[in-house]
Amino acid sequence: MNESRSTPRLLGTSLMALSLGVSAQNSQSAEQKEKELPTVKVSATADVPTDGMKASSTRVGKTLQDPHEVPQAITSITRSLMQEQQVASLREAMRNVSGISFNAAEGGRAGDNMMLRGFYTFGDMYLDGLRDTAQYNRETFNLEQVDVLRGAAAMLFGRGQAGGVINLVTKTPGLIDKNKVSLSTGNRGYFETTGDFNKVLFDTTAVRVNVMKRDEGSWRANPVTASEPELHRDGVALSVGTGVNTYDELIFSYARTKTDDKPDYGVSFDASTRLPGTILPVNTYWGIERNFDQGVTTMNTTTYSKKFSPQTEWRTQIRHAEYERSYWAKGPSLTVLPDATAVTGSNPTRAMNYKTLTAQSDFNHKTTAWGMKHELITGVEYLREDSFRHSLQNFGGTTAASPPDFRPYLINTTGTPVRFKSNSYAWYAQDTVEFVPQWKLTVGARRDQMNAEYSSATSPRLNYGQWSTRGALSFHPRDDTHYYLGVSDSFSPTADLYQLTVTPLPPERSQVMELGAKWQLMEGDLALRAALYRANKQWERNTDLESTAAILTKKRRTDGIEFEMAGKLTPAWEVFAGVAFMKAKIIEVAENVNATTGVLTAANPAYTGQTARNTPPYTVNVWSTYVLGGGWKMGLGAEAKGKRFAYNPSGSGAIPTLPGSTEFHPNTAPAYLRWDSMLAYEGRSWGLRLNVQNLFNTVYYDAVYDNGGFTVPGIKRKITLTGEFKF
Repeated sequence: MNESRSTPRLLGTSLMALSLGVSAQNSQSAEQKEKELPTVKVSATADVPTDGMKASSTRVGKTLQDPHEVPQAITSITRSLMQEQQVASLREAMRNVSGISFNAAEGGRAGDNMMLRGFYTFGDMYLDGLRDTAQYNRETFNLEQVDVLRGAAAMLFGRGQAGGVINLVTKTPGLIDKNKVSLSTGNRGYFETTGDFNKVLFDTTAVRVNVMKRDEGSWRANPVTASEPELHRDGVALSVGTGVNTYDELIFSYARTKTDDKPDYGVSFDASTRLPGTILPVNTYWGIERNFDQGVTTMNTTTYSKKFSPQTEWRTQIRHAEYERSYWAKGPSLTVLPDATAVTGSNPTRAMNYKTLTAQSDFNHKTTAWGMKHELITGVEYLREDSFRHSLQNFGGTTAASPPDFRPYLINTTGTPVRFKSNSYAWYAQDTVEFVPQWKLTVGARRDQMNAEYSSATSPRLNYGQWSTRGALSFHPRDDTHYYLGVSDSFSPTADLYQLTVTPLPPERSQVMELGAKWQLMEGDLALRAALYRANKQWERNTDLESTAAILTKKRRTDGIEFEMAGKLTPAWEVFAGVAFMKAKIIEVAENVNATTGVLTAANPAYTGQTARNTPPYTVNVWSTYVLGGGWKMGLGAEAKGKRFAYNPSGSGAIPTLPGSTEFHPNTAPAYLRWDSMLAYEGRSWGLRLNVQNLFNTVYYDAVYDNGGFTVPGIKRKITLTGEFKF
């Protein structure tokens, strides 16, 4: 992986020099040309440097560029930041993103399930720019960077939400032999080992292998059986590149991850207080040894990048992926202790198989026409999806004498599985014009067409075509300053991620307006940004696939302001911090069609104006490190969130209240503050790092089931010692 920290201007200069050299190839020897090609400083795979908390490049805008240049709020989580914090999962890495909150899994929506700016993100997950919306838990062992593009996905990614896009950037081969092995151990059975091996095979050919295995226990346990939530995960990723860092680059990659967990559905809310229940101890876990959450994810990807000149690139990716998952979890109870038979509480089960074939081709070209500079982007995309989902067969009963007995992937013989097959096509185009010096105008549009067949008897087909648009006005008074006003509009259809409506209703639509500023300080070592935004969503869908109401709200809005900082304050002091303030409310209540009568029924009008679900009024995240000298470094961080509500706003019944009251008062996860720390020593070939997460052993509630039933406590104090060996 290229770790150059050159600015885009320097990169462009380097590429121009190469272009001139190539154009004169008739007068050069083959040996001279071979020596010049490897001097290219950027390629389709050299997306991110890894030498600090401040990212200097991203491809989330469909072309390789500095995040400073993108007229939209971006948060980039670098590999260095993830390593310093000892995070292994995407979920933990996302704690560094302002405006984020977490959902507890239920209703068939399992895996990474997060809210950004108060809106769902599971339909906005991408891996190297390709759609990756399957329900699974993503690991970080093969990630170089995570980019979060705020606002509606619009023409860049097509169908999606109002919150933003989460794009994971994987590791790829580099032209240097470089290897690292790490071993981590900690309390509550924590153990993880990782390996990152890069080997140069020929002048421009290299191979990279990343491996991971992790086991982890919990501070919560079943008081009867001593069973506890567990994580058992492993993965391998292999990529081979030829023509690396040249004008013709071809990358083949394979990745496989495996999960064998025992899921935790947390604790019940107490209707008498609307807070997490305290009748039973918070460390009470309702699961048993036979519970499981198993999954296998396999991906094969081919990426070809062709540079015709420093200003022109064609990039094509093809991926085949298969996601298998099966789980049996235990729902909590407010008053009844767990048992050894899984009779107490609910028994949510699921078996899923999801296959995708994706092809995407982008063409980028910078030119000058009519006296103005243009940055053109155009592309096409195809996605084929084949999905199956059903509950599991109970080979036992429902009593202590004949307890439940569910087994991985053995589906129910009764009921109707949920299936869908779809073909999606899209084309998009965008132009960024510098119409006068220091001023740029960005205009883009995308057309998506989806044809799908579903197992639903009421809505067996979904055929639609929708436009998405994006626009921005940018002012660059200096190279280190960027002010912008951006607007974006996107949509999401009714069933690829959600429950089907009984009769066709308009797709979700999201409109976002954002006023922002970005500054580069300390000679480019420190990046600051601020954003003021309004995000609207119409016809918001329900993600709970077992719910009876497909529409949650007819119109919902989040107004917010964000501030972020990343980089070095001094040569020894580095910081990554963000704060977000959000006001999310329901503007118009839901309208749902009764499946039996066909009558359109509105939700209780008392929900109008109420705070939306799982959207804290504020979030704060900070991570700061200081180099002590002699190879030693220390770090301190904090994460804080305001209170979060959990309720279903689509019903026509009474609004949630406290006993004896008529005022709106839903189930509430309290605000919290968590501190983390680090002490590390790094030598030339080896290093040690001590991480303490939740330093003060605070009891806090991390994720909520947004429909209202339960909340999941966060980790208690977690101590991890990591050793690294580089060769």
